[in-house]
Amino acid sequence: MPSRYSVLTEQEEKKGTAWIRRHGEGVAAVVSGVLTLVAWWMTEWMPMSALTLYLAAYVIGGFAKAKEGLTALVVERKLDVNLLMLVAAIGAAFIGYWMEGALLIFIFALSGALERYSEQRSQRDLSSLLSLQPQSALLLRGSEETEVSIDDLRPGDRVLVKPGAQLPVDGEVIEGASEVDQSTITGESVPVGKRPGDGVFAGTINGTGSLVVKVSRPAEESTFSKILRLVEEAKSQQPPSQRKIERFEGMYVKAVLLVTGLLLIAPPLLWGWNWSNTVYRAMVFLVVASPCAVVAAIMPAVLSAMSNGARQGLLFKGGAYVESLSEVQVVALDKTGTLTKGELAVTDVVPLAGEQESDILLAAASLETLSEHPIARAVVAEAKKRNLSPVRPHSFQSVTGHGVKGEWRQKRWRLGKPAWIMSVDHPALARLEAEGKTVVALAQEETPIGLIALRDQIRPEAKEAIQVLQKRGLEVVMLTGDRRRTAEAIAQEVGIQHVEAELLPEEKVAAIQRWAQKRGPVAMVGDGVNDAPALATAHVGIAMGAAGSDVALDTARVVLMNDDLGKVSEAIALGQRTWRIVKQNLVFALAVIGGLILVNFTNGIALPLGVVGHEGSTLLVILNGLRLLR
Repeated sequence: MPSRYSVLTEQEEKKGTAWIRRHGEGVAAVVSGVLTLVAWWMTEWMPMSALTLYLAAYVIGGFAKAKEGLTALVVERKLDVNLLMLVAAIGAAFIGYWMEGALLIFIFALSGALERYSEQRSQRDLSSLLSLQPQSALLLRGSEETEVSIDDLRPGDRVLVKPGAQLPVDGEVIEGASEVDQSTITGESVPVGKRPGDGVFAGTINGTGSLVVKVSRPAEESTFSKILRLVEEAKSQQPPSQRKIERFEGMYVKAVLLVTGLLLIAPPLLWGWNWSNTVYRAMVFLVVASPCAVVAAIMPAVLSAMSNGARQGLLFKGGAYVESLSEVQVVALDKTGTLTKGELAVTDVVPLAGEQESDILLAAASLETLSEHPIARAVVAEAKKRNLSPVRPHSFQSVTGHGVKGEWRQKRWRLGKPAWIMSVDHPALARLEAEGKTVVALAQEETPIGLIALRDQIRPEAKEAIQVLQKRGLEVVMLTGDRRRTAEAIAQEVGIQHVEAELLPEEKVAAIQRWAQKRGPVAMVGDGVNDAPALATAHVGIAMGAAGSDVALDTARVVLMNDDLGKVSEAIALGQRTWRIVKQNLVFALAVIGGLILVNFTNGIALPLGVVGHEGSTLLVILNGLRLLR
């Protein structure tokens, strides 16, 4: 795969650079701590050797952070917390407090290693799919198998997937049956049965059966490739609060350095302090006033939340959208493809002239065998489900805007809109349409003999997902372009009280804006091209990952990889939990800094206690954020 996806190559693994990149800071922190402990133990009887060990502890433990601080100063021309710690440690050594300076370096390096760990854990969970993409596929040409690069596959090609192999492409099963482990793509813990007609994803793992898969899209357009693009976006995004903290950090560091300079000058001139005591107090202030814990309050928590979400099939395009989800007050849902599966299914077969349901369905399915209309596919599927065997009609004609007609079993048949077939005021027709169903009528010769009602199937988890959202105090709204009667019937079944139907894409945008003014930030959940404007307008757009259009996936900021509506509530809950922890971290960090500064100016505080108190608070803040990995 391209290097921009930060995949570790085999050559890097052999050289060991990957191991160093993952664990180098942690090892350096531990070595620094051990050297500091041994030097402290040797101070009394081998002072020069102890000094050498302290210097080694400084260099080993402080190298990474010193490099970051100096790079920020020279390249980005900004002061950051790394530079403060470097100055404080050097200052402590300058006045003879080697142990305190080394302890500061050790704890600061340890906190940096923990933060690095949380970042790597997040990226590892987000990017774990990358290693699963096969580079080749078994292309079938007639009965011959040829191994080819996945880049050479084109839509319509047939590939063989053997038991235990990875699926190389997105496609449709056309032969065979098996169970496929889709956990890395969708988060589903149980393998999913696949039969002819079922869709499959690149990067998933085949079970015990062989499959022949027809390629539906090129490798670069697969769900896998979409995920790679989303991962890259996620790595570069920061929440607004983190950006504010970083801007604050630059100003704060300058203020701390200015106050430290005043503390080095004013006390000897105004109160006659000696030089050693003055520098000591200034170094204590430099340590305790550093905003390490404040800076670490947000990103470890956010990265941990993104990592947690990735394991559950929730893909955040960036930390900013974890924060956005925590503010959501309204959840707007599209109907077709979001609340429903986007697939019609027969719900009722109603005889009108004494015929059997099976006879009506067999005649309708036979007439529809030559049609590719969604209604035709649903009718034929229902007939096969009832073990009926449709037979092609002797003649067939599609009548645009009305339906189909043909000759079957020596009789003339028509199937289509009720207004084309019969009187539209029939009570059975009125009842079915009132239930939000699509109805077609069947006529033999000129006599209507039956009605067939169809409806888009509601996702099985939809009702429970809506209830959970409402229990969280969120307003749930349906925004759809479908007919009002159909939309209201679906809404009533799943428990949605607010319905806006027959909306054009621009009207969905207006509805989002109205709800935002009325109740607050809106999360929009959708899957289609027509949902893209609303997804972009909403406070945060959430797309259905498996069934969603490319436009919807590109526009949305959160993706449900397994199309499970229950994950919407989980995503919002994760965002809220993340920001509760961030607020805890900020309050705690600021309280510790304020308390230590106050004690230092009133009663004075020993440098070791200042180091432990300040850097200890940083460690606690990072560990608190890492709780979100669970």
